[in-house]
Amino acid sequence: MSSRLFLAAVGLAVAAHAGPPLTIIQDVLYKADGTRFSGVLTISWNSFQAVDNSAIVMQSTTVKVVDGNLRVQLVPSTTATPAGAYSVTYNSDGRIQFRERWAIPSSAHSLRVRDVRVVGGGSDPDTATPGPIYESDVVGLIADLGARPVKAPSFAAGRVAMVNGAGLLESVAGSPGDCVRVDGTSGACGSGAPAFVDGDSPAGIVDGANASFTISAVPEPPASLAVYRNGLHAFSGRTIQFVPDAIPQPGDTLLASYRAGGDSAAPQVFAGVQVLCSGVGASTVSTTLASVGVCAIPAAILVPGDRVEVRFDVEHGGSTSGFSFEVRWGATVALHRDAVASDVLATGRIDVGLIAGGARLSAQSWGTVLPFSASVASSSDAYANGLTVDFLGKVGNAADTATLRSFAVVRIP
Repeated sequence: MSSRLFLAAVGLAVAAHAGPPLTIIQDVLYKADGTRFSGVLTISWNSFQAVDNSAIVMQSTTVKVVDGNLRVQLVPSTTATPAGAYSVTYNSDGRIQFRERWAIPSSAHSLRVRDVRVVGGGSDPDTATPGPIYESDVVGLIADLGARPVKAPSFAAGRVAMVNGAGLLESVAGSPGDCVRVDGTSGACGSGAPAFVDGDSPAGIVDGANASFTISAVPEPPASLAVYRNGLHAFSGRTIQFVPDAIPQPGDTLLASYRAGGDSAAPQVFAGVQVLCSGVGASTVSTTLASVGVCAIPAAILVPGDRVEVRFDVEHGGSTSGFSFEVRWGATVALHRDAVASDVLATGRIDVGLIAGGARLSAQSWGTVLPFSASVASSSDAYANGLTVDFLGKVGNAADTATLRSFAVVRIP
């Protein structure tokens, strides 16, 4: 009697520790080229309760596949609570090849992979097919979308975009060959950079009665126009209208300076000699060449074919040493002379002929004792973006002075 009770107790203990039922998945795996798959399968699952009420905790396991042979035992998932599926990751050649899901039923015989593979759907939260993600589900997405520019009703593909006053993107209207301004308007493109017109002589009879005169181009902007006479009443386009008390009289000379816009086809004209710079210079007691005067010629003033004349006078103070003076056209030395102590005055002039690649320079100079000298040189200094004419001087002894008394740089049409 006691032996039967002992055997029954052992049987109950074995049953209690036998574990949940398992289903065998056994198969031979191949690659698409017909060779056998070798690698590692990583199988993971969420916690669930098996059909026999065994508690299966969330975990994962790895299974080696050698020469295509796969064999693994897993607790059925289709009869579990909640029902789910295993996530299976195939690893080979040092990287993840692909992932799939297995839904394993209870089975007394082994199953093949095709018998447990899930195609679409699934209730496992880690492996189920993703559903829609709403904007409100993503932190900060709605605010970011609200901050981006939004298309206006007039927005169209293939055109230049602009941001209107409401912060919406719209397309600029205009012809394909138009240019777009910074305010979003469009219009005909300009033919080049603005032209600066100086010394333009307005056309019209100067007889004491005519009050209307015309300049060569339309000022752009209008405020750039300056007419040199007693007074200016008004102008429209290229026409200047003087007030009755300021009507030019016989013998008067009229000159106009203004800026012409890039859309203007009018050339940059100079009716007379244009003084680019003039004035008195400075003194120096330096024993090395130091600047005593500078003429900075702005960009877009000089063009090939122009001629520029440079004139200057230098005075020597003291008698303990000689002095030197030099003129540079850009970085090119156009003239350099060394005078003796008895030279009180020296003067010089430089003629510059502009060509496309630079300039041709001819210089003349002489002094109280300094003999007349002439020279020619070439310069490769670019002048389209502006150029500097620099006057320099030095003395042999700091007790003396060298002074640039006057200079002028003139453009000759």
